[in-house]
Amino acid sequence: MNLKEDIRPITYLKSRAANPLQQINTTHRPVVITQNGEPRAVLQDPVSYEQMRDALGLLKLLAQGEEDVRPGRTTSQQEVFSAIRRRLRERKAGDEEVI
Repeated sequence: MNLKEDIRPITYLKSRAANPLQQINTTHRPVVITQNGEPRAVLQDPVSYEQMRDALGLLKLLAQGEEDVRPGRTTSQQEVFSAIRRRLRERKAGDEEVI
């Protein structure tokens, strides 16, 4: 973050709205909008926002997985793949019956 470029007062946003939008879409750095010297909002380009949401989603999945590993609620890789193969065979057999 570049404090001089990435933190702007709300009056700057009101008078030059296109400038911060161009900046965030060019640099992909968020811009912090302040009001009375306090941070009040963050402007971010859509691509960076989606990447951040995806990363947070993955972190949430990892945390949930860790919660299962601690008490031993796990399944071996061999068991998982065997179950997948079994389901695929059942599905294929069901499709053949329809034909």
